[in-house]
Amino acid sequence: MPLLETPLPDRLYRGKVRDTYDLGDGLLLMVATDRISAFDVVLPTAIPDKGRVLSLMSKFWFDQTRHIVPNHFIALAEDREKLGDLAEHPLLKDLAPEIAQQAMVVKRAERIDAECVVRAYLTGSALVDYNATGTMFGVPMAAGLVDGSRLPELMFTPTTKAEVGHDEPLNAEEMADLVGADMATTLRDLSFAVFQHAHDVAAERGIIIADTKFEFGVRDGEVILIDEVLTPDSSRFWDAAGWNPGKSQPNYDKQFVRDWLLTQKDWDRTPPAPALPDDVVQKTTERYWEAYRKLTGQTA
Repeated sequence: MPLLETPLPDRLYRGKVRDTYDLGDGLLLMVATDRISAFDVVLPTAIPDKGRVLSLMSKFWFDQTRHIVPNHFIALAEDREKLGDLAEHPLLKDLAPEIAQQAMVVKRAERIDAECVVRAYLTGSALVDYNATGTMFGVPMAAGLVDGSRLPELMFTPTTKAEVGHDEPLNAEEMADLVGADMATTLRDLSFAVFQHAHDVAAERGIIIADTKFEFGVRDGEVILIDEVLTPDSSRFWDAAGWNPGKSQPNYDKQFVRDWLLTQKDWDRTPPAPALPDDVVQKTTERYWEAYRKLTGQTA
């Protein structure tokens, strides 16, 4: 059964996808449910295995990028050996296997309230803005770009971190006002460094990372990478062999869900969203697992 809710004690936060619980001693249990959101709206239909893929893939990328920036990851909740004495914590000791397999134990940090979006290709909301204004959120762009065009350089297009509703783009001045000029520069540079490393790793495995979003926090005065990282929920993963600018690219992410929703002409992108048909659910699960297999070389 897909995991939509996690009725555990001491819940701190219920996000669009993640439920977060306080373990005490500066630690959190972060459960990736099988909920899925699109256009900033949580859909009524769950995607089986989605949360497990998100947790496994986040672990992979946290391990891959810790030489660039420290992160909050300690262990998967099912990895009792890695947890050590933490495995006997009252919340973890008897944690149901269906929850443990898609949950992470992480360090608690003070979240920086901005989403750090990095784009290497033109698509999604950036394409909508480009087609309307010829710019990418106010930054002038060359003429003639189409859906899937590679950008001449990496673009940093941060947004607000909205608790409800839509995240809003931030220009450089607004980002500096929100987090401070020095912190804005730090977040941009770290985002570029992590993205470039991941992009190079993925390219060797036949995947284009078109864009992604990162979240950062501060712990003990140090900026660390938090939340999820480089998953099919937070990134666009394209099949490099099938890349063909001018249309929606063959993908291993939730673009398949977005594309189906765009065919629902009666839906105005506000709650409630329409339920997904069974074939879209099944194919989305398959694409998430395929992304994990291709990028990590592992099956589970």
